[in-house]
Amino acid sequence: MINKEIAKIFYEISEILKLKNVQWKPAAYNKAARVIEDLDDDLKDIYKEKGIKGLDEIPGVGSGIAKKIEEYIKTGRIKKYIELKKSIPKGLIEMLNVEGIGPKKAQFLYKKLKIKSVTDLEKAAKKHKIKELERFGEKSEKDIEESIKFFKKNKNSKRILLGDALGIADEIISKLNAEEILVCGSARRMYETVGDIDIAATGDKKLIEKFCMLGKRILAKGNTKASIITKDDVQVDLRVVPKKDFWSAVHYFTGGKDHSVELRKIAIKKGMKLNEYGLFKKDKRIDTGSERDIYKKLGLQFIPAEMRENKGEIESATKNKIPELINYNDVKGDLHVHTKWSDGENSIIKMVKEAKKIGYDYIGISDHSQTRKIAGGLSVDELIKEINEVKKVKIPGIKVLIGNEVDILGDGSLDYDDKVLSKLDYAIGSIHSGFSGDVTKRILKAMENKYMNILAHPTGRLIQERKGYEINFKEVLRVAKETKTLLEINAHPSRLDLRDEMIRTAIENGNKLIIGTDAHSVDGLRYMKFGIGQARRGWARKKDITNTMSWNELRKMFNR
Repeated sequence: MINKEIAKIFYEISEILKLKNVQWKPAAYNKAARVIEDLDDDLKDIYKEKGIKGLDEIPGVGSGIAKKIEEYIKTGRIKKYIELKKSIPKGLIEMLNVEGIGPKKAQFLYKKLKIKSVTDLEKAAKKHKIKELERFGEKSEKDIEESIKFFKKNKNSKRILLGDALGIADEIISKLNAEEILVCGSARRMYETVGDIDIAATGDKKLIEKFCMLGKRILAKGNTKASIITKDDVQVDLRVVPKKDFWSAVHYFTGGKDHSVELRKIAIKKGMKLNEYGLFKKDKRIDTGSERDIYKKLGLQFIPAEMRENKGEIESATKNKIPELINYNDVKGDLHVHTKWSDGENSIIKMVKEAKKIGYDYIGISDHSQTRKIAGGLSVDELIKEINEVKKVKIPGIKVLIGNEVDILGDGSLDYDDKVLSKLDYAIGSIHSGFSGDVTKRILKAMENKYMNILAHPTGRLIQERKGYEINFKEVLRVAKETKTLLEINAHPSRLDLRDEMIRTAIENGNKLIIGTDAHSVDGLRYMKFGIGQARRGWARKKDITNTMSWNELRKMFNR
């Protein structure tokens, strides 16, 4: 798929236009980029089937942007993009990837100190030139230095987001059409980022040949294994095994490394040997037809793939204390959903119909609040109109709720007053700006408001892009428990916030959680599986995740 390539270009065009103080166009390109990034269909296939009209029909993609997509499909380049890149210093766009440096600050630093790259920015910070400038100061300078370290670390990383990795794996698996085939490694463990993709399958040499045709470069090729580099520059390794060895191979290649080492130690103590070909005793293979059999023969309770990190799961398995984790089909509804009313791509009706197709019992519409103007935040009058619009939606088999993602302001108050908030079925509190202040204090105050039911993406992180804000998590957990505020596991692949270890801490503390996709399109509703994967990595059970409940049960928790 070329979707990721084109989305990246449009994101960059948006940033360049912001640097040049162009109005409204940056938002249009950003919106188009996000839609394209979330699309399940390849833009090439859409164009092949319907031409430029098909591209124009994509929500958020107007005729001007459609022409640029057509140009890229035909020529592999976009002339306007090349011209825009030449119009500003080369490193200025890259600077925008440093947390805390937006277009206005980048322009200001360029004007005052001729800073036009991350390298220049780092040098200026080390020489303490930035703290002398208005708008900055000593703390800002230190924050910039920390952000540069984070940026450099992730820039050099070859790891990709879990969502991207599973998308690539699914595409390859669908084309191989093997009798038995499964993605393994960190992708199967639902780890937030993936280095390379491991796939195990049953088959013969023909499967290897077919697999190698899917890469732009072949790294290795043998009778039973091969490695390729995809057009996305991701390494994918395929291991083909006899049918009897399939689950042994899947278990072995799923990892994690420390977990596997501990299992091998247990096997040795029992006079056995564990490897990719199975479990052996005195060189005789022990019959294991599944992963469950492997654990059983080792005297352990079965450990789900997402838990295999050697973080206490083996000890729990020896005592038969592995919890029954939430399943991928347990969620009954999604309450964090955006529509065209703010910065979403689809109408309320389309989002509801897609949610029904997924099998949900309910869906909650939660567009942005008034302060979030960049994301089309709703004024009070607009919100009232949306409330009335949602109440008119009657689709058999699914309940439609009205909420809002309400910004938590700098003083900890919410973006609408209580009179407005009382008209909603629920409210999600979020922080989108002002990360450098006392965020914990803001969150604690916001949770005291009886109308705030959910704290969204609690740490504000963006994986490989932004660390997020510092919070006293222990205090947040304490007040959330007291106020019965649900902590969100944001399922968007670039967030996965709360992180797995924080989920586990929250559960141990007795807090209740909710998974929300933060969907901005019908395709975004499919992110739920990433949130569930994160919940499973955090040892979450069905009862820990509140949107496994019916709406009537959940409403009682919200006191609505």
